[in-house]
Amino acid sequence: DQTHNTGGAGGYGRHLLGSAAAPLGDRLLRGATAERPAGPELPAMPEANGMLRGCEPGKGGAGAIAAAININASTSKFLMNVITIEDYKSTYWPKLDSAIDQLLTQSPGDYIPISYEQIYSCVYKCVCQQHSEQMYSDLIKKITNHLERVSKELQASPPDLYIERFNIALGQYMGALQSIVPLFIYMNKFYIETKLNRDLKDDLIKLFTEHVAEKHIYNLMPLLLEAQSTPFQITPSTMANIVKGLYTLRPEWVQMAPALFSKFIPNILPPAVESELQEYAAQDQKLQRELMQNGFAR
Repeated sequence: DQTHNTGGAGGYGRHLLGSAAAPLGDRLLRGATAERPAGPELPAMPEANGMLRGCEPGKGGAGAIAAAININASTSKFLMNVITIEDYKSTYWPKLDSAIDQLLTQSPGDYIPISYEQIYSCVYKCVCQQHSEQMYSDLIKKITNHLERVSKELQASPPDLYIERFNIALGQYMGALQSIVPLFIYMNKFYIETKLNRDLKDDLIKLFTEHVAEKHIYNLMPLLLEAQSTPFQITPSTMANIVKGLYTLRPEWVQMAPALFSKFIPNILPPAVESELQEYAAQDQKLQRELMQNGFAR
């Protein structure tokens, strides 16, 4: 009846908000490294063939959502207000920018005082309002600038600290990606994968390769080989992290030092042959002597 319909727009909207299941990002982010703080749930988007109909590029944004869940225009506006490009630049991107800063510069075990709920909610709304292209561009520019600063700091490092600082930079960045990639999962799903045919994690790893690793590999590799020939010059865990990281960034770098990579990456060298057994034995004896010289018992 008319009385029911007149008072129902706001009430029905509140009912939808109160009963809706968590959106896709909530479900996927439950396994993220940082626990999501409690907060209001976003309205769930109806799914079609595994995709969110309301967020498909070019399908009408909030109007498509309203049609999909069969509610009137006023309820649709209640659920998703229009976000202009000015709103995005002045309100939404600054929140994302600040969170990305903290994630890129955190140390392992640090507590980051940001609301993961708020951040991926911002991403979710901006994607549905067709700001994915601008947001992706801003994200790439932001991380590129950060990595260029990291590269300059490494260039200024003395040789005795170079390996350890590269290891810290690599570990810190890869750790940050474990949070950044899930936070931008909506943009990855409905813009990067759909329109660019790429993946956000691959793009961000490529940025580190281009702006840091490629610029330092020819200084880093001789130091790694020298450290390998001098037992315990650096910790085995540091050597393993760097070698495995370099292999992940660019597998062809194995050719620069096959023996070094083979210690940490399986099946790098060809299989052992019987004719070289004496050489293998001599290498083992040399390693045992070095261990004894450094205080290890037989």
